[in-house]
Amino acid sequence: MTFALTLPISNPVLIFFIVLAIILLAPILLNRFRIPHIIGLIIAGIIVGPHGFNLLERDSSFEIFGNVGILYLMFLAGLEMDMFSLRRNRKPGFIFGLCTFGLPLLIGSVVSHYLLQLNWATSLLLSSMFASHTLISYPIVSRYGLNRYAPVTVAVAGTIFAIIGALVVFSIITGMHTGDMSITYWLKLTGYVIAYALSILYVYPRISRWFFKTYSDNVTQFIFVLALVFLSSFVAECIGLQAIIGAFFAGIVLNRYIPSVSPLMNRLEFVGNALFIPYFLIGVGMLINLNAVVEAPQTLWVALIMCVIAIGTKWLAAWIIQKGFHYTASDRRLIFGITSAKAAVSLAAVIIGRQYGMFDDAILNGTIIMILVTCTVSSITTERAASSTIVRLQQEDKTDIGQAPTEERILISVANPATIESLVNIALLMKNPKKESPLYALYVNDDKDNKPHTTARRVLEMAAKTASAADTQLIPMSRYDLNIASGIIHTIKEKNISEVVIGLHRKANIVDTFFGSKIEAILKGTHKMVWITKCVNPPATATRIVVAVPPKAEYETGFSRWIDRLSHMAQQIGCRIIFYAYEKTIPYIRACIARQRYEIRHEYHTVESWNDILLLANEILDDDLFVVISARRASVSFDPEYEKLPAFLSQYFANNNLLVIYPEQFGEVAVAPTFADPLSQSVETSSHGLLGLRDGIDKLITWKKRLTHHNRKKKIDL
Repeated sequence: MTFALTLPISNPVLIFFIVLAIILLAPILLNRFRIPHIIGLIIAGIIVGPHGFNLLERDSSFEIFGNVGILYLMFLAGLEMDMFSLRRNRKPGFIFGLCTFGLPLLIGSVVSHYLLQLNWATSLLLSSMFASHTLISYPIVSRYGLNRYAPVTVAVAGTIFAIIGALVVFSIITGMHTGDMSITYWLKLTGYVIAYALSILYVYPRISRWFFKTYSDNVTQFIFVLALVFLSSFVAECIGLQAIIGAFFAGIVLNRYIPSVSPLMNRLEFVGNALFIPYFLIGVGMLINLNAVVEAPQTLWVALIMCVIAIGTKWLAAWIIQKGFHYTASDRRLIFGITSAKAAVSLAAVIIGRQYGMFDDAILNGTIIMILVTCTVSSITTERAASSTIVRLQQEDKTDIGQAPTEERILISVANPATIESLVNIALLMKNPKKESPLYALYVNDDKDNKPHTTARRVLEMAAKTASAADTQLIPMSRYDLNIASGIIHTIKEKNISEVVIGLHRKANIVDTFFGSKIEAILKGTHKMVWITKCVNPPATATRIVVAVPPKAEYETGFSRWIDRLSHMAQQIGCRIIFYAYEKTIPYIRACIARQRYEIRHEYHTVESWNDILLLANEILDDDLFVVISARRASVSFDPEYEKLPAFLSQYFANNNLLVIYPEQFGEVAVAPTFADPLSQSVETSSHGLLGLRDGIDKLITWKKRLTHHNRKKKIDL
C-alpha cells in the first residue's frame, strides 16, 4: 500500500494529528521563551496555513471548529462570570463600555476619513472594528483564577457593550446599502430581540433546574448544556444578532446552575481549552498573509494606522476607567489586555465591507495584520498583568488581619454509594477554591460489618472519581475499628481534620433516633466542626441558602469558620444566603462577611425566640437549602429548645436539602462518657420527654404552621 503526500494535506487523520501536535507542542516550546501559548497557536496557523508552507488548507473542518471555538470562548466568559460582582460593578462596567466602544468609534472615524481618505460611511464601518474586540486572552485570565476579579468583570461587561454597538453599526451600514432602513425593520428587530431575551430568561432556568434534578449522569448533563448554548446561538443568528451574543447570553443564564468548582464545569472548561478554542486560534492564524506586506507597501501604512488606533484607543479607555474608579496600574493593564484583541467581529466587519465594495485589498490585509498584532499585544499584556495581580492579591491576603482560619482538612465519611456524590459535592462547594488542599474520604469497617473488602474499595473509588472530575485531589482511607464513630474520631485526631461531612442516616426502625447513635457519638467524641447533610436535590440547584442561627453563636470558637464555609458555598452556587439570627448576632455575621470581602448576596432577618425559627417552615421552598446552626451540650450557644430540633426537621423538611452544622469547640472532650456523665444523654432521648410535655400553646403553633405549610405547598403545586 502506497501513500502519496500532496500539499495541502487532505487526509483527515493526518490533518487532525497535525492540529493536535500543534496544540501540544506550541505551549511547551513557547513557555521557555515566556511567550503566551495563544500567540504560538496563531503563529503555527500562519506557518502551516495557505499563506505559509501550505501544509493545511482552511477547509470546512476549520470553519466548523473555528466557529465552535469562538462560541465556546464567549460561553465560558459568561459561565465563569461572577454575577454578584457584575451587579455590584454595573456602573464602572457601563461607563467602560461607553469608553471602549465610543472612543475607538469616534477617533477611528475621524482618522480614517482624513488619513486613509475614506468616506464617512466606510470610516464608520472600519471604526466599528476598532471599537469591538474578542476575548482572545480570556483563557489566560481563567488559568490564573481571576475570572471573578472585579476589573475582569468590568472588562467583560465592556466587551458585550462593544460587540452590541458594533452589531448596531453593521446593521446601519448594511441597511444603507440595501435600502432597508425603514421604521418597520427596526421595530421588527427590536421585537425579535426582546422576545428572544425574555424566552431564554424564562425557559432556560426552568428546564435546567428540572434536567439537573432528573438526570445526574455527567455526560448527559454536558451534552444538555452544549445543546442549550448552540440553540441560543442559532436563534440569535436567526433574529439578526451575532451567534457569539447568543453563546454569551446562554453562559450568563446557565451561570447560576453550574458551580465553578464542579465536575460539569471542569468538563466544559477542559473540552473548550483543549480542543475547540485552540482550533479557533489556529484558524485565525491561517487567515494572516504576511506576504501582502512585502507585495503591497501601502498595506503596511494602512496596517500601521489601524494598529495604532485599535491599541491606543483601547489603552485610553482602560486608563479612563482606572482613574475614574481608582484601580491599580496592574488592573489597568489587565483590562487593556483583555479588551485589545481583534478577531471574530473584525473579520465579520471586513467581510461585510468587501461584499459591498467598501474595502479594498489594502484594508483587508491591514485587518489581518491588525489581528495578529493586537492578539500578540493582548496575550503578552494579559499574561504579565495577571501574574503581577496574583502576586499583589496574595500579599494583601497575608496582611489581612481578619482572615479566616487557613487550616482546611475536610473529612467525608462514606458508606452508602447512593449518597457519595452529594457528600463530595457538598465538600467541594464548602472548601476554599483558592486552596489546593485535598479532601479525605473515610470508610470504616467495624466488628458488625460483614461486607467484603471490595465494598470499601468500590465506595472510595466512587468518591475519588467524583472529586477528580472537579480537578480536586481526594485521599481515600479505609480502616478497621471498634465501631464507625470510633473510627471517625480516631481519624480526625490522626489527620488533624478541621471539619467532618456526614450524611444523615436513614432510620432503621421506629425506636431509632433522628440523628442516629453514630452521629451522636461523633458529636460527643470530637470538638471539630461536623456537617450533617441530607440532599434530596443536587446542591447546585438551590435557589437560596436559608440559615437559622442560635443566640450567642458569635461566642463559639468555630463561628467564623462556618460563615466562611457557607459563604464559599453561596459564592459557588451563585445564590442568595439569608440569615435568621438574633439581633445581637447579626452585626458579627455582617462583620465576618465584610472583613473577608465575600462577594455574595446576603440578607438578614431578626428573630426573638425559638418559635420564630419554627415558623421558618412556612418560608422554606422545595428548592431551598435549609441550614441549621446547632450546638453541643455545655457550649455557649446551647439552648434546651434544641431538644425539639429533630422532630421539627423530620416533620417539616423531609423534601428539602438540609444541613445541620455543629460548630467547632475547643477543650477536652470525653471519648467514652459514662452513665454518670450528664452530657452522655442522647439529644433525641431527651427530646421524647419534652415532646410529651408540650403545652397547648406549642400545639396551637404547630397546628397553625402545618396548615399554612400545607396550603403554601398546594399553591406551589398548582
